[in-house]
Amino acid sequence: MTSQKSSPAKAAGIISKPGNPEVPRIVPGLVAWLREHGYHVVADRETEPHISGAEIITREQFAGRKLGFVTVLGGDGTLLAAARAVAKSEIPVLGVNLGSLGFLTEVPLEEIYGVLANIDAGACQVELRSMVHCEVFRKDALVARYDALNDIVVGKGTISRLNHCDVYVDEVFVSAYKADSLIVSTPTGSTAYSLAAGGPIVMPTVEAFVITPVSAHSLTHRPVVVPAISEIKLIVNTGADQAYLSVDGQVGMPMYDGDQVRCRKSEYTVRLFQFGSFFDVLRTKFKWGQR
Repeated sequence: MTSQKSSPAKAAGIISKPGNPEVPRIVPGLVAWLREHGYHVVADRETEPHISGAEIITREQFAGRKLGFVTVLGGDGTLLAAARAVAKSEIPVLGVNLGSLGFLTEVPLEEIYGVLANIDAGACQVELRSMVHCEVFRKDALVARYDALNDIVVGKGTISRLNHCDVYVDEVFVSAYKADSLIVSTPTGSTAYSLAAGGPIVMPTVEAFVITPVSAHSLTHRPVVVPAISEIKLIVNTGADQAYLSVDGQVGMPMYDGDQVRCRKSEYTVRLFQFGSFFDVLRTKFKWGQR
């Protein structure tokens, strides 16, 4: 972890969840606070209807700005989208929870201004979260590439059939999986879809990936943890059917017989403001391990 101080330019961003009823109420006060403390405010188009006088850009343009931090108003899904947008520029992300669980968006709404004051004073810690990079090959041609904070999932494209994938780690054959889906998750993503599918909880600072089958058609198929230096290759075997690649559950593409998904550690990391330990979050959000 490192201490995070505000950018000399004193600029901050706001990214909001579309349609959240809390956003129109929160944004004016948040903007006023930032301006009172000398920040130039940049906001995404989802925030634009609730703000005046701020610079409006697309989420993709955030990475090109020198921002001290970005405040994300929403749930974990909004934070995942924001994280992918700003990871290349290493902009720290503050997640304010307007959703239900909010495992990644740790800060409750009532604590936002106290937290902002600490960030402005350089008194907040930042934790680096690794990402997974995947490349999709079709007939030996690279057709797409993605980076994800949580996970890469190859799932079935139709309701009635299992998804078939051959899995290799560093070119060594692991298994031919028959399952509803196959998840390659980061440590951060280990508490998301992978956990719901029976995968292990992995501390965010562990250098590893988790390969987790969803509803595997074999009792011997269990989650596998591999080093983060590994390359994981999934070969899709669908016959005439179609599968689907999902990135953080938000973007993706259809997959066809013979397509390959090659996963490795991304060159980018996500910088999240950290409040308390990972196990504090587990106990608070999951009611896990409480006495």
